[in-house]
Amino acid sequence: MMESLAAAGVQQLPKPELRPSEVCSAEPTPTTEATASVEKTPPEVSSAATLDILRDEIACCELCHELATTRTQTVFGVGDPQARLCFLGEAPGADEDREGEPFVGRAGQLMNRILAACNLAREDVYILNVLKCRPPENRNPTLVESQNCRHFLDRQLQLIKPEFICCLGAVAAQNLLNTTESIGRLRGRLHDYQGIHVLCTYHPAYLLRNPSAKKDAWDDMKLLMREMGTPVG
Repeated sequence: MMESLAAAGVQQLPKPELRPSEVCSAEPTPTTEATASVEKTPPEVSSAATLDILRDEIACCELCHELATTRTQTVFGVGDPQARLCFLGEAPGADEDREGEPFVGRAGQLMNRILAACNLAREDVYILNVLKCRPPENRNPTLVESQNCRHFLDRQLQLIKPEFICCLGAVAAQNLLNTTESIGRLRGRLHDYQGIHVLCTYHPAYLLRNPSAKKDAWDDMKLLMREMGTPVG
């Protein structure tokens, strides 16, 4: 076949285009110490046309060297891709890193009970995190890590188009709303993010450590359900 092409004057064949899911399996380009130290800048917003394409982009991301080299896998999100309500956490933990799904550990079990009390299931909402990789030792995301992942988060929300977002904990709330206010000052009222109603409340992991805060968190959830037109309690 190659001889026939050569006889016809064809000297070089074009390289086939790789699908996003195949890019990660391609051989990495060798890097020198000098190029490895150059900081990578993420684009403003991903242009992924679907959640599946965005998931593939995230699986290949290496913007944060430490996270990319210590993760088991990226944790994209789960639930109804057309949900009215999204729950936003800060980052995957050890259980999430192992299973590839957000909120599956003890905090996730408490979250499931909160959803059930609101007459909701995980399949009725969409659950995601600010970061798609687990920070080592479950430390808080750094500013650079949050910035690197922000174009993925923004596109994920653009594709889902929720009417409401519930931020779980200070890290998620401060990142989404670009504020330094504490979760105690942010909770108990609605905020706006690009036309989406945002409610901030305590992270389920915090509630496990501080059971006395569960009443305030439940008050927040009742407020959210009232605003959504499905009051509870």
